[in-house]
Amino acid sequence: MTDFSQYALLAIIALGGFLYVSQVLAIETTSILIIACLALVPGLLGGPEDVFSGFANEATLTIAAMFVLSRALIRTGALEFVAIQMGRSSGGSLPKLLLLSALVVVPSSAFLNNTPIVIMMVPIMLSLCRQFDIKPSKVLIPLSFFSILGGTCTLMGTSTNILVNSLYRQYATETPGFEEFKNGFSLFSFSQMGLIYLGIGVAFILLFSRRLLPERSSISGMAHPERKAVFVTEVIVPEGSPLLERRIGEVFKDSDLALLEVVRGEEIILPARAGELGIQVEDALIIEGRPQEIDSFLTKSHAHLAEVIEDDTRVPMKTIEMKLAEAVVLPDSPFEGRTVSGLRLNAHYGVKVMAVQRHGRQHLYHIRRMRVHAGDVLLIQADDAGLNELRESEAVLVVEEVDQTRVNKRKAPLVMLTLLGVVAAATLTSGISGAPSLAHLAIMGVALVLVTRCIRVDEALRSLDTTVLLLLAAAIPLAGAIHHTGLDSLAVEGILGLMGGEAVNPYIFLSIFYLLTSILTTFLSNSAVAVLLFPIAMGLAQQTGINHEALLVAICFGASASFASPLGYQTNLIVMGPGGYNFRDYLKVGLPLNLLMWIAATVFIPIFWPLKVATG
Repeated sequence: MTDFSQYALLAIIALGGFLYVSQVLAIETTSILIIACLALVPGLLGGPEDVFSGFANEATLTIAAMFVLSRALIRTGALEFVAIQMGRSSGGSLPKLLLLSALVVVPSSAFLNNTPIVIMMVPIMLSLCRQFDIKPSKVLIPLSFFSILGGTCTLMGTSTNILVNSLYRQYATETPGFEEFKNGFSLFSFSQMGLIYLGIGVAFILLFSRRLLPERSSISGMAHPERKAVFVTEVIVPEGSPLLERRIGEVFKDSDLALLEVVRGEEIILPARAGELGIQVEDALIIEGRPQEIDSFLTKSHAHLAEVIEDDTRVPMKTIEMKLAEAVVLPDSPFEGRTVSGLRLNAHYGVKVMAVQRHGRQHLYHIRRMRVHAGDVLLIQADDAGLNELRESEAVLVVEEVDQTRVNKRKAPLVMLTLLGVVAAATLTSGISGAPSLAHLAIMGVALVLVTRCIRVDEALRSLDTTVLLLLAAAIPLAGAIHHTGLDSLAVEGILGLMGGEAVNPYIFLSIFYLLTSILTTFLSNSAVAVLLFPIAMGLAQQTGINHEALLVAICFGASASFASPLGYQTNLIVMGPGGYNFRDYLKVGLPLNLLMWIAATVFIPIFWPLKVATG
């Protein structure tokens, strides 16, 4: 290959990495841009079919199928029912609640996509936190970590494992001398190592998370501990109101309502300074109270609820008899990048956005021009119909009181049997030449749940995470381009040069390679890291004689075990808002856990995959 193709590929990787990290463009847009660059620049791949190979790759198909199966199982409510019952068995004890949540989340995440599992569990855990007076910040990061640890235990537990295995099977099929490895890893190849990770992780969380995690309420805690009955709202004082010229302190002196702020034009006045001020026309009073108290105040004062400004158009609010809830903006949400006013939530759903929480900081005012990002929490006010419509949009995770009556177990046994059938078939046929792959089995499972109407076709399509799938569609041909242009050989030579040549201690080599993977995953997606490092790992194995499977396992665990940042894993981002976390919280609890996993990988990977094994 020419030097030009290598330089061009480096530029594409650098540009893609920058765009993925900075999110200047949507992740989906960046992925499509990478595919377009691979197609337009000559010499990067063998032909046009290689450019679009990511769409038809078995890893992409398997992960898409697992999204649907996960959605089908959760749609039946079986897992929700189990989670609620086990949560109630905790008796209000935080250690018991953490342990029981692990018992639900870990086995589920071992065989299902962990993102929908965490989405299902967040409102359940918040409901239990309110019931037992536990701060959500004590349980939600552990919830995400449990799902990550569970996913490391099987081949199908995480997209990283599936992707690496798919690349491995393809490499072994196309590379002379590797024919014996063409079946790749089996379903439970990672289980021994995964269980060690699980044991270390759960023990660490149970022993130390209570001390390391903050005591912090979610955004709705601004309103009142009994958020079900107490609201924060904005009322406008009109002309002719009996409140005019009365001192603000006098109005609220003996009131059951709490005055939070007074907004007069562009000025925000705190209650401590507002007491002696006279109320004026068009003053906005930010008040807290029960619906009946607010309704009585509106009647006596002739005031009215503030209108919502959407796209510079005033939209009148509905009645005060509405619920207060949180709406977490999910990864891959169509809301990402749009302003609060541009969402037009009141016009579409009758929903008023009252506040926004981002990275643990709450924004109460001047929010209509804020652009919404994944992980943001919107404090919303709406009636039941509006909340249901917003929930059905699947753009956000609506968090409110969990109603057990929503659980419908009628078709849960069928979905569970389907999943068990996929697992059993994958286990029994592992290593048999010509047997259906995990992708084939998962797709057959999807067909069954669709035919039996366990899930509707439109629900199945909505369950597909386009961010993940498009990232895979871009990353897989990118890995091919790295090998095709010889860039992997250059990387291998560079790494060996830095580490002192081929005679480097294999244990030190493995440890450093795992550490590199773990660091990169802090900033990039785990799938992207796996794709970038796979061809390098295979090249290093051939040059040094180190067991290539040991290096691939290091990639799988190093890329999956991402705890020190909310950006490394979707589930970490999902719990960030509801838990009121900031980046520092992840670092405090995640960094020591990452270090423990690094030590565990250095010690145990060589035990299960001896380092000095001929690679053919």
